[in-house]
Amino acid sequence: MAKTTNIFMKNQATESNSNFPQSLDKRSSFVWGVSTSAFQIEGASLEEGRGDSIWDVFCRQKDTIKDHSNGDVACDHYHRMQEDVNLIAALKIPSYRFSISWPRVQPLGEGTWNEKGFEFYSRLINSLIEKGISPHVTLYHWDLPQSLQDKGGWENRETVNHFVNYASEVARRFSHKVASITTHNEPWVVAILGHESGMFAPGVKSTKTAMQVAHHLLLSHGLALKTLRQNDVKIPLGIVLNQSPIYPATDSEADRKKTQLDDGLLIRWYMDPLIKGSYPQDILTYLGENAPDVLPGDMQAIQQPLDFLGINYYTRGIACATPPTESANTGKEITAMGWEVYPQGLTDLLVRLDKDYQLPPIYIMENGAAYDDQPSGDRIHDKERTQYIKRHIAAMQEAISLGVNVRGYFVWSLMDNFEWAEGYTKRFGIIFVDYKTQRRLPKDSALWYRDFITSNISKAQFIR
Repeated sequence: MAKTTNIFMKNQATESNSNFPQSLDKRSSFVWGVSTSAFQIEGASLEEGRGDSIWDVFCRQKDTIKDHSNGDVACDHYHRMQEDVNLIAALKIPSYRFSISWPRVQPLGEGTWNEKGFEFYSRLINSLIEKGISPHVTLYHWDLPQSLQDKGGWENRETVNHFVNYASEVARRFSHKVASITTHNEPWVVAILGHESGMFAPGVKSTKTAMQVAHHLLLSHGLALKTLRQNDVKIPLGIVLNQSPIYPATDSEADRKKTQLDDGLLIRWYMDPLIKGSYPQDILTYLGENAPDVLPGDMQAIQQPLDFLGINYYTRGIACATPPTESANTGKEITAMGWEVYPQGLTDLLVRLDKDYQLPPIYIMENGAAYDDQPSGDRIHDKERTQYIKRHIAAMQEAISLGVNVRGYFVWSLMDNFEWAEGYTKRFGIIFVDYKTQRRLPKDSALWYRDFITSNISKAQFIR
């Protein structure tokens, strides 16, 4: 007990940074939170009726995961859920964003519902509410039921209908208790890393398939929102996109053209249909025969009003028409993922989106960094991560001061977890997890975040 008390003592080693814009508190409550996803933390992959997801199958294939690991146990959150909720409460974090595992609540992705799976999420939601923590639900964080993949996965238009049915059932059970529902997390990752490069599940390598998948993901989002509203769901509904501003490597015309292309594939391909109801013409031309098949009415279905737009930001992109053949040490500050630390990119991104689109309220749903953390007794001095979070909050503040309607910020991630193709080799958490013992240990970044939140707000809730 004494050790636990020491862990949660006021963090004297870091600043509280109580300079968040006071005007926000007068206008509305600002949401502070942390994020996780089901496959990365839950474990219990074969328990109580859960079906296989595409990530379970992907992990079993040779050389797909860096450390040859899987999500069978992960952080054992399925069995340690109350402990994890208690940690969130001890850190005084007002909001928790998590995803529901589709194959846990509907093993085949269609047909019978798994009541044991729904009971788990009901206990989680109730536990959060009891602790005064707002639950924010993501419906799809990449773990498609393998049974649907066997029938074509997201390339098969029928999966769109299955997703809408799944979304409707989750909303029917939980929308009266949770603060918001997100349809998809990072459709670009699902489409491109999962279906073009093959780096992520299900490991397909086809540009044509990837773009069709992207279209079906957006379509399933739009139809789900339409259906939920028809079913009188009143809570905020939205989608979360991973976005990075793209900068040309040089002032050359070739690099500027490459910047426009990369921006179109990463940002405009998703923002344009969601907000403007059409795909960018320059990207359609670039794709040619690889452009998706779009049926009449699809674009209108995708362009549903958004109650909020979630943005995940980690780093910027650099566009170079002729990439160097050898990697060079540029001297840039990077994380353990090899990603450049570039807070200004978040400001630039938010200001650009506000200029180019008629935006709903924006929430930063993921922002964080991986570093090689090691315990020192009962402390983990992750100064780099703490500075990363502080600097990106400051970058967000700058965008707010320039008029961007940002309403919330969520750190990725609550705890170290299964980092997809990297396995357990990368640690993004503000809570350290010893995977052998499942011991949790808040890092200095968690203590700083606690102190920052408590110094800036008295109560946080989702804005409606």
